[in-house]
This record gives sequence, structure tokens and C-alpha cells, in this order.
Amino acid sequence: MAENILEIENLSKMYKLGEINTGSLSTDIQRWFSKITNKPDAYEKLAEVNDRGTKGESKFVWSLKDVNFNVKQGEVFGIIGKNGAGKSTLLKLLSKITKPTHGSIKVGGRIASLLEVGTGFHPDLSGRDNIYLNGAILGMKKHEITAKLAEIVDFSGIERYIDTPVKRYSSGMFVRLAFAVAAHLEPDILILDEVLAVGDAEFQKKCLAKMQDVSQKQGRTVLFVSHNVAAVKQLCTQAMLLENGMVKHIGSVASTLEIYQETDKDHENGIRNTAAANEKGYFTSWKITGQNVQDEHSCITGETANFVFNFKCATRLPVCHVYIRITYDDNRALLIANSKDYSDNYFDLEAGEYNMNFSITLPVKTGKYGVQVALISQNIIIDTWESNTQLTVLDNFNTSGIHVNEGILNLRTGFNYQPANSFGLSPN
Repeated sequence: MAENILEIENLSKMYKLGEINTGSLSTDIQRWFSKITNKPDAYEKLAEVNDRGTKGESKFVWSLKDVNFNVKQGEVFGIIGKNGAGKSTLLKLLSKITKPTHGSIKVGGRIASLLEVGTGFHPDLSGRDNIYLNGAILGMKKHEITAKLAEIVDFSGIERYIDTPVKRYSSGMFVRLAFAVAAHLEPDILILDEVLAVGDAEFQKKCLAKMQDVSQKQGRTVLFVSHNVAAVKQLCTQAMLLENGMVKHIGSVASTLEIYQETDKDHENGIRNTAAANEKGYFTSWKITGQNVQDEHSCITGETANFVFNFKCATRLPVCHVYIRITYDDNRALLIANSKDYSDNYFDLEAGEYNMNFSITLPVKTGKYGVQVALISQNIIIDTWESNTQLTVLDNFNTSGIHVNEGILNLRTGFNYQPANSFGLSPN
């Protein structure tokens, strides 16, 4: 392991769906005996690929299957993929939270992991005590932790609460302290799972800067899992794409993200093909009307378009409002519109099917944009949907071959011209 600080060979993890074990004591003993004698487990032949889109016939699934990759020292290695691709399972195996079914993990140093908010924290201990506890878990001496204590507290920005039990912390305070501990106690490998999903923009910026410092200046290795494409582009030097528990691609960040974004398009044509989380009601489709274009998911920049969202309501939903979010450039918000801002009040829904309409003018440059929609009833989110079908903004005209709608915003402006002396000026 002269160059590689992490080597993964044929790593696999099988899980059983439903109840624990097989339901038969004799079968469980047989599986246990096969394991300790290094004989193949008969149930592995029944295991299927972990594809959430198919029902499957077996109760055994491969959360990871034959994963191979190496990470060099000082590298920021990105791990991306859809939900359920096996990213979190991989990190739990690397952190020794669970054991692999097959394969080997060779690590050339000390690992610190931040997989969930508050991982490794004791709720009844103060923030200060948990810093020492986490340091001890990482194998550090007390004097080493003490030397870093002031820096950790300052970075976390929660000095006022450092002697308060962490069970009273908010999720944002949790992740602030947890990241500060993991990043400052000098692990050889820092494992981060969606750490930027919690916390405000200021702290996220500090985290990105710290991770760059850890890798570039200190020569430490970072494994970074995130759905934030912009953060992956900014931080990572290499990236791996997981799909259904298997490696789909390993390479440069640009090539990996290109494959990921192409894979993520399922061409649903504005129709929802994923199950909604709430059975009280859910969005089924969206389209645009009132535009002289062939595609129902396109509009012309600067012209008013009618966004229509179909919603199926299964029960009475009082005090409702709807908001949509148009996004660009890796999920940045371009526009957020709320129905109560249009009507100045809320509305009630009875069981049935509704078309919910937003009339919007988007004076933006041509390109592809994301569409998200949510319905809230009595301050509870009933359903939220991020469509895989993107909004296409089109240019309607050009002048002498020069496209005039290539600015970030294509705002309509007033203009006139007059002789200079009409402003009280006399020509020289």
C-alpha cells in the first residue's frame, strides 16, 4: 500500500428483507457453520440485485456486490449514486459498523467517520465531553485532544453551549460539532456522508474550505458522499458511481458526473413513476400550457407560461397551499412561488383530482431547469415531488444570427432616444 491508503477488493454485503434470520433455528445454525468454515452460504444463490424499481422474488438482496476500487493518500474521493445505490452501506463497512459478506478492506491509517447527525455522541454528555469521547474512540491521547479543543470549539461556532448536554442540541448544532471533531482530530481518512445536507450556508462554506485544507495542505484522504453535484465538482479529484450496489463507473469527476446525470434521466415525460410517501394525496404529473411549442415541458423565455400540476387527493386536506421551485446549476433555486402569495389565503381540498396552475414568466437564458412541487396542509408536508423531467426554456427569435436571449436574465427594458439639446444640453 505504498501509494494507496485504501484498497477495496470484491466487497459484497447481503441483507435479508423482513424478519431477522431465516425463521428456522437449524437453518441459522447451518449458515453460521458455513461462515466459520469458509464454505459458501446456500442463500447467497437466492440473493438478487438491489433494484428498488423491481418487485423481486427473493428476500435476500445484495446491498453491495463485488465492489473494487483504490484511493490514494491525499485524494478527495467522491461517491455518488441514487438513493439505495449502496453508498451508506459501503461507508458503514469502511467504518467497521457492520461486516462484509465477502471481500476485503485494507486501510493504511486511522479512520474518522461522520455518517449521521450525532453518530458516536452520548446524548447525556456535554459537547466538551463528547469531543474527548470521540477523540478517545479515534485512539488519540488526552493531551492531543486538549491541544485541539479550542480550535474545534471555535470552528463549530457553539462555544456558548459547549458544556450543555448534546441531547438539547438542534440537528444543526449536532452536525457543527460532529464535523469539527472529525475534521480536527487528524484522522488519516475522513469519511463524510451528506454532511452538507444539514447546517446553514455559512457553515457549509466553512466545511468545504476545511475539507480542501485537510486534503491539499495536510495530505489527508477524504471520502465524500453527497447529492450536491456542485460540492462534488469543487472538492473531489476522483469519483465513483454506484448503481444497484455495483460500481458503474470510476474516473474523473467530470466523466462520472456526466454518466450519473444521464443515468438519472428516466424520460418520465412529466409523469410520476415513483411511489409517493404519503397516501393522503400526491402529485401525478406536470405540463405547460399556453405556449406555442410542441413539447409540453418547454416554454419561451420572457413569455407567460401556465404550469399545470395534477394532484390526487384521497382524503380531506384543510388549510392547504402549494409551492413550486424552479432550479438551475446543480439544484440552486432560480424561482420559488407559493400559491398563497397569489390568492392571499389558503384553500381546502376534498377527496378527488385537481389541476393546480401557476402562471409564470421566466425571463431567463435558454437551457434546462429542474422542477419541484410540494403541497402543505396545516403546516404539514403532504407530498413533495422532484420531477425527473426537466423544464426546457427556449429562445424565440434572433437578430442577424445573433442570439439575444443568452444573458442570465432576459429582462424587458424601456428605451428611447432624443436629441441632446432636449435635455437642456447645447452642442459644442
